[in-house]
Amino acid sequence: MTETTRAANGRGDTAKSTAKNGRKSAGLVLERVFSSGVHPYDEVTWERRDVVQTNWKTGETVFEQHGVEFPDFWSVNASTIVTTKYFRGALGSPVREQGLKQLIDRVVHTYRKAGEDYGYFADAASAEVFEHELTWLLLHQHFSFNSPVWFNVGTQSPQQVSACFILSVDDSMDSILNWYREEGFIFKGGSGAGLNLSRIRSSKELLTSGGTASGPVSFMRGADASAGTIKSGGATRRAAKMVVLDVDHPDIEEFVETKAREEDKIRALRDAGFDMDLGGKDITSVQYQNANNSVRVNDEFMRAVEQGTDFGLRSRTTGEVIETVDARDLWSKIALAAWQCADPGIQYDDTINDWHTNPESGRINASNPCSEYMSLDNSSCNLASLNLLKFLRDDDTFDAERFEKAVELIITAMDISICFADFPTESIGRTTRDYRQLGIGYANLGALLMATGHGYDSDGGRALAGAITSLMTGVSYRRSAELAGIVGPYAGFARNADAHRRVMRKHQAADDSLRDVDAMGSSIHARATKAWDGVIKTGEANGFRNAQASVLAPTGTIGFMMDCDTTGIEPDFSLVKFKKLVGGGSMQIVNQTIPRALAKLGYADETVEAIVEYIAENGHVVDAPGLKPEHYEVFDTAMGRRAIKPMGHVRMMAAAQPFLSGAISKTVNLPETATVEEIADVYLQGWKYGLKALAVYRDNCKVGQPLSDGKAEKKTEDAPVAAAEPTVVEKVVYKPQRKRMPKSRSSLTRSFSVGGAEGYMTSGAYEDGGLGEVFLKLGKQGSTLAGVMDAFSIAVSIGLQYGVPLETFVQKFTNLKFEPAGLTDDSDIRMAQSIMDYIFRRLALEYLTFDDRAELGIYTATERARQVETGSYLPEPEEEQIESESLKSDAGDTVDTDAVEVEVPVASAKPAPSTAHTTSELFERLTGTSVDAPLCLTCGTKMRPSGSCYVCEGCGSTSGCS
Repeated sequence: MTETTRAANGRGDTAKSTAKNGRKSAGLVLERVFSSGVHPYDEVTWERRDVVQTNWKTGETVFEQHGVEFPDFWSVNASTIVTTKYFRGALGSPVREQGLKQLIDRVVHTYRKAGEDYGYFADAASAEVFEHELTWLLLHQHFSFNSPVWFNVGTQSPQQVSACFILSVDDSMDSILNWYREEGFIFKGGSGAGLNLSRIRSSKELLTSGGTASGPVSFMRGADASAGTIKSGGATRRAAKMVVLDVDHPDIEEFVETKAREEDKIRALRDAGFDMDLGGKDITSVQYQNANNSVRVNDEFMRAVEQGTDFGLRSRTTGEVIETVDARDLWSKIALAAWQCADPGIQYDDTINDWHTNPESGRINASNPCSEYMSLDNSSCNLASLNLLKFLRDDDTFDAERFEKAVELIITAMDISICFADFPTESIGRTTRDYRQLGIGYANLGALLMATGHGYDSDGGRALAGAITSLMTGVSYRRSAELAGIVGPYAGFARNADAHRRVMRKHQAADDSLRDVDAMGSSIHARATKAWDGVIKTGEANGFRNAQASVLAPTGTIGFMMDCDTTGIEPDFSLVKFKKLVGGGSMQIVNQTIPRALAKLGYADETVEAIVEYIAENGHVVDAPGLKPEHYEVFDTAMGRRAIKPMGHVRMMAAAQPFLSGAISKTVNLPETATVEEIADVYLQGWKYGLKALAVYRDNCKVGQPLSDGKAEKKTEDAPVAAAEPTVVEKVVYKPQRKRMPKSRSSLTRSFSVGGAEGYMTSGAYEDGGLGEVFLKLGKQGSTLAGVMDAFSIAVSIGLQYGVPLETFVQKFTNLKFEPAGLTDDSDIRMAQSIMDYIFRRLALEYLTFDDRAELGIYTATERARQVETGSYLPEPEEEQIESESLKSDAGDTVDTDAVEVEVPVASAKPAPSTAHTTSELFERLTGTSVDAPLCLTCGTKMRPSGSCYVCEGCGSTSGCS
């Protein structure tokens, strides 16, 4: 009998008896909040889609399923990822799932049946309300369970619902080999696990036989090879693992430097011609690449770092100090290794265990691979995340009441799942059923903050994040206490009752110290305070059903399922997004949260349009027309021109951490120029801010990363070429030739007004229609301004006649910002940052082809309106002919477009570059900077960061996140 079978056979009776013997009152009576009484499926419009997925590098079709059914408001990306990742049954077989209804029903019906079987509902009516409410929330993308639920629940497979596992290993060969075995089973199912190796004696200690111990780092080598082999075996997603070592372990320096040394090896092999890119055929020869490493530091060590004193490393068998090191020297080595290769991260041991609800049952020694779940050894946690943006009303207020109701329902469902769940090992199953750890969290925080006009790195943004997190966890524990009154507290509660209630009071005290900045945060905070009062009172009477309630996971694949703009607690990745279209193709669009944020900040429609157009062209808001500099922070992103500073990320984590049972999956990104000292300070500040864990990533610190095409081309151009025989050549001098304008030429004179300043522009053309001269009239004859404009006109005209392309002038002079600036009287150019900005935009519209203008992002009002209606700036052939006849005379003059009334859209979109396949690649193309992320091993597209993991927008594959 396998471990999985034994766990499955042993779980039913235990859970059933808990429900029966521990019940103190009738089940839950549920009322409708989201559903209307009509089945949720009958309230939406459904459509059939063809899901075809190809590898963009090879052109090979990797997935194809036709006629899948989804609501019409689900994006192509969401439906593609759900179809490829979560639909069960062999492709082409009758049992293959064909639509979202089947997927949701498979999961929700299983939850409802288990809830009825285990006594959670007062009656059948409440069970039906539970089913409809849960279905409505999933259907409308208000939340999602973690991936294992969608993989397994309601199928013939073991009903594994947990994404996060923590293992344990002792100082014996039997335990070490069992570690390899258990980890392998977890990886086989596509999940990840973490463990602490600090019980294994160091290489500086003796074995009972008299020999010297191998030490934990040597055993990491075998586990790493096993993980790499199983990971390449084609599981539902890549395996992930976390390895932790205590800072007082005698082998800590070897552990710290392990991956940095391997990075040096990667560089040497790469320089020798081996393929060392991520996924390369030779990278597998390098060790320790399949795990995240973290050092578990305690307060004693951190104080020694602050004071510059020595610190003792202790024997694993006797606990005696066997070596003394300089704390600051060791701290510098940790920071240097993180600077070199992003490992190790830091876990703050005393902080973690000070918030531990079950200390009588054991310490918290480790975490899951992404560092958000921290609990007892041999335990697991199932996760679910809410889409915060779905709770933002049309009037830009947060619907805290509906958010509360959603949290109550989701926590109930998550607890029910433990009753029927299977587990990879018997010990994990036993611990999970006894402590019932849950991990509710959220996604789209970054989008919510932007939409409500809050900067991510601002007091208001942090206060709002803290209030929402406090409300979520408070409501979760309140519902947990209510469930304890119905189906009994968790089995380990009696032993840990005092400690659990102490931690609840710590959460309540943190809520009391939360300072509101605005009315939105204040209203949410008031509900959170009320929830924590309920936690204390109800928990005192009933105990708690769950040892843990909340974490902040990276929400990789499920974030795409919910159509989230941002994942987990992360800010927006970039302001310009890559969007797939129904029927194929893709569009480059400005994040739709931006117009909403600008409206919230009080900008007029015309200004919003101009700002959105500017972002579409530039990818950032610096010098955007009409945007106040004090509002720039609202649009700060993880990458780009105004990237959020490292400590901005740390401060946001600190705002949420006191209201979480677990920790936060997040990596603090630093620029390539960051120093070792800066990384050391980030880690130090994480401890002072009370975080439980922290990881950093310095841009381009790893060798195994994809190079952009531009870099590859430059490398080729710079490569030395073989020397040739010397030859004598005639020296040829090239010089530009001026093409003078004909004596008689056609010209166009146009009046304009920019910010109230009026002027005239006369442009002359060659016989072929090309622009050859420009004359500007602004100000009175003889004035300084008139003289400067005459000189400028002559300079531009001579440049044009010597062959300088008009496109070059347009690139150089558009977006120049100086007064006068503002509204114009030109319906095609509603806003201008300066007269120069207006002049050269107008010249581009008059003399450049559509394709050339499209490259520059300059369109007429008619073209922008057409794009919103048809998805393309280009007119249909018949429409193009009509426009040509109506807008141009035989002489080539254009009609006065001021008389044409055109409704200009706020949104800005255009076809995505053919070289871009994800938002990461679009960002690189737009800004000219690289995104340091791996290529997806499934479909070949470039992934993007998601918490401490990476996620692929093309197919939904992740490096281990939920």
